[in-house]
Amino acid sequence: MHAAGFIQDLAVIMIVAGIVTLIFHRFKQPVVLGYILAGVIIGPHTPPFSLIHEQDTVHTLAELGVMFLLFSLGLEFNIKKLARVGVAAVVAGIAEIVVMMWLGYQIGRWFGWQNMDALFLGAMLAISSTTIIIKALEELNLKHHRFAQLIFGILIVEDILAIAMIVLLTGIATSGALSTTAVMATLGELTLFMVVSLVVGILTIPRLLNYIDAFKSQEMLLISVLGLLFGFCLLVVKLEYSMALGAFVIGAIIAESRQVKKIEHLIEPIRDMFSAIFFVAIGLLFNPSVLFEYTIPIIVITVAVVVGKVVSCSVGAFVAGQDGRTSMRIGMGLAQIGEFSFIIASLGITLHVTSDFLYPIAVAVAAITTLLTPYLIRGADPIGQKLATWMPAKVIHVATAYTTWLQNIQPQGDSVMIAKIIRRILIHVFVNFALVVAIFISCAYFMDVVESYVPSLTIFAGLEKAVVWSGALLASLPFLIAAYRKLKALSMLLAEMSVKPDKAGQYNVQARTIISEVIPIVAILVMLLLISALSSSILPPANLLVAVLVLFAVLVPLLWGRFVRLHSRLQIALIETLDDDSQAH
Repeated sequence: MHAAGFIQDLAVIMIVAGIVTLIFHRFKQPVVLGYILAGVIIGPHTPPFSLIHEQDTVHTLAELGVMFLLFSLGLEFNIKKLARVGVAAVVAGIAEIVVMMWLGYQIGRWFGWQNMDALFLGAMLAISSTTIIIKALEELNLKHHRFAQLIFGILIVEDILAIAMIVLLTGIATSGALSTTAVMATLGELTLFMVVSLVVGILTIPRLLNYIDAFKSQEMLLISVLGLLFGFCLLVVKLEYSMALGAFVIGAIIAESRQVKKIEHLIEPIRDMFSAIFFVAIGLLFNPSVLFEYTIPIIVITVAVVVGKVVSCSVGAFVAGQDGRTSMRIGMGLAQIGEFSFIIASLGITLHVTSDFLYPIAVAVAAITTLLTPYLIRGADPIGQKLATWMPAKVIHVATAYTTWLQNIQPQGDSVMIAKIIRRILIHVFVNFALVVAIFISCAYFMDVVESYVPSLTIFAGLEKAVVWSGALLASLPFLIAAYRKLKALSMLLAEMSVKPDKAGQYNVQARTIISEVIPIVAILVMLLLISALSSSILPPANLLVAVLVLFAVLVPLLWGRFVRLHSRLQIALIETLDDDSQAH
């Protein structure tokens, strides 16, 4: 890369983007569209000639734009916010994604496009634009309305599912096939990765940032955060996940620190610069001639986005218990596509699995639906009122009765408390088990390194595996013991609820004791069998395995109290970090 050529390209991008976005800002239009138009103006498809010479370099910088966009999205993500996402947001978000993916795929196949084009089109249409929606609601002074808060909850659900979607699409594009087993395995690995990363990250990174922030140097804090960002993204790429996933997860981890507001302020200009280059790069790939060649698909897809999202989100919110007016507002507010659509379209190009026409179509549809967003939000109430006048009185009566009924059957009192306790216990068990699985998988991953140094010291065959597996089991014991104790508490609660004195009679105590003892033991045995299967590559021979298990059977009772205290300290540290974050926000 020649320095002069790179500086020239960067100068052209920034000057043209600055002029176009000033014009867009003057006419109160989304700045994102200005960046894309700037890319079209200076791109190779706009005569008389291209103003950009080092397009590969520009696209490399655009990748950094994706990284910083998702990192910023992660900084706005919060574990507490996720916990507060209601049923309505989850149901509406899932309904929207499922319907739009199916609709996009069917449209692609109807036009005779290849399977991969249709699949990526469905993914592009599934996710709404967080940036555009927040900006539109702010400009209309509707950000603090109840329907807007529900929209924000749906966007959180969408963001998480979009990350999963990117991972799945990468796997499908690489393997060229879609199977239920592969999808379930990919989702399982992704869930395990995110849970372990979040737990370990929240326990360590906020404390590291506290230490760095104590030096009162913004430069040191910024450089450290950038180091964490790039380092974690490198780790994720080495694990064969997308860089976008790494940027989002490390952003979500740093969001739990006390310095998150300061970090957002420091990272904002860098994010703005690279995200501008990202959207300009989108314009560089846009061929205006596609608008004429694919006018009908663009119109059909635009109508499908608006109608499909309005219907799916509105129906999903209504089914979850929201009234008709709120449901309509939610649907109209989410009827567009944006930055994630561009990221997914770029992914298809990078993996060489989508056709050239798909990218410009996605850009055109995103531009049209973005321009329509403020008008759709404003028109939600008038359109809803008009629909109400057209609906038969019986339909309105049934809909009102359904909403009232759903609100009245919400669990209350002790049942709500018991449900919360059971859910909390199950979450704790899942997190502890995920950490155990991660420990064994990590040991299996590094076994090749161990085997390259240890064999010369080995006396018995398989001893190195016994040492590694024993180390993994020792590191896992605090989490296994915690899972056992949580399952013990759950089984006692279930025994109390399920075995009634008037039914069991004199066997009441015995029945409850059996239930409370059997459930945790069976669950732990199932966990150990699963762990053994996952760590089969480092599982020692049978004779050594028996010896290891006997040794641990002796050690566990002796060290039980220490493991319990160790896990308690880790859990308290995690809770304190989350509480500090909630106060900071």
